[in-house]
Amino acid sequence: MIRTFLAVLSLTLMAALPARAIDIAEVTSPGGTRAWLVEDHSIPFVALSIAFRGGASVDAPGKRGAVNLMTALLEEGSGQRDATAWAEAMESLGASAGFDAGDDAVTVSLRALSENRDQAADLLHDALTSPSFDPAAVERVRAQVQSAIRAEETDPGAIAATELARRAWGDHPYGSSLNGTADSVAGLTVADLDEARRRVLARDRVIVSAAGDIDAAGLGALIDRILDDLPAHAAAPLPPEAELHLSGAQTVIDWDSPQTVVAFAQQGLPMDDPDYFAAFVLDHILGGGGFSSRLMDEIREKRGLTYGVGTGLANQVLGHTWQGQMATANASTAEAVDLVRKVWGDIRNGVTDKELADAKTYLTGEYPLRFDGNGKIAGILTGMQLMGMPRDYVNTRNARIERVTAEDVRRVAQRLLDPARLEFVLVGRPEGLAAQPAK
Repeated sequence: MIRTFLAVLSLTLMAALPARAIDIAEVTSPGGTRAWLVEDHSIPFVALSIAFRGGASVDAPGKRGAVNLMTALLEEGSGQRDATAWAEAMESLGASAGFDAGDDAVTVSLRALSENRDQAADLLHDALTSPSFDPAAVERVRAQVQSAIRAEETDPGAIAATELARRAWGDHPYGSSLNGTADSVAGLTVADLDEARRRVLARDRVIVSAAGDIDAAGLGALIDRILDDLPAHAAAPLPPEAELHLSGAQTVIDWDSPQTVVAFAQQGLPMDDPDYFAAFVLDHILGGGGFSSRLMDEIREKRGLTYGVGTGLANQVLGHTWQGQMATANASTAEAVDLVRKVWGDIRNGVTDKELADAKTYLTGEYPLRFDGNGKIAGILTGMQLMGMPRDYVNTRNARIERVTAEDVRRVAQRLLDPARLEFVLVGRPEGLAAQPAK
């Protein structure tokens, strides 16, 4: 349940696409819910992915963490079944379900054998529409969330990510942990959890995808079976676009440790931006490509200042950043930070033909390894819908990367990358570095 500022890298979505073309059909259920479907009748198994827009970002004022706690309790009993009975009923069908709260959506997954999909759908329907919120289960899961909050407060990487998110997004929900605080979670009542459910679990917020042994008619009936009895409209509006506040400040948080964790970020760009794929290739060369990236080469390979440094384009529905993280000895932090800024600026001069070719080869060649199952397919399709991507994206994505030129990369680097506006949060006792205001 712990969420960090680096948990939403668009790489997750970008790196899970097939090498072969796939046919994504759009289906409308009899009840009017639209869905995407990839049929595959090779095995008698179906995977369903459902997302409810808004996610933890629709927490009520003063109730931060309510959507997260509510979501974790959906599998803890419903109707006449307690948590054990519900889990045993699902297991007896050879089915499984999952529930997760994110900043932009509450996501629900269902995997079932074709012969048992209706019974599994009924169990999922009960979990979504009539969760029991049993007091014993509430307290047990609340304790788990409180443990996650304590872990966030004692982990330097989580502290850096949380502070960077706060500085980036301010009072917007993106600026705080969806887990909530110890005080906010302690005060949540069953009534608060039921309100959180009504704020997010509604038919006007739903996104559905499916893959496997099911046709359009079967999927339409299955969707309505699951969503029946959910309210037509959510009880809370979606949050506004997030305004980014990063402007080049350097924040130091004192932490008694021999090394300093360094998190950094700047403005990103949305996935529908015409320059997005050039930026994606650029990021791979800059810091997203592991040992082949410039940052890793300069800071680890040449100087041994860190075990690893990485960057990524972080895309959320309502805001976008370009960010990275590393850890280094306190004595070498100033040098490592200077190198980040230097590489950030130097790449504006362009990349080599070899760097470009190697990045394209990797980015277009790794996808079959990431695309291996109907469950993953369904999840990817739901993520695409959440981010507003077209259905043909899975079949055109590699061609868009292949079309990126060295001039595109240079132009986008000059457009977007500005080391003077790169914001840093440092957790540790870095030598030779102090907090600096925004430039």
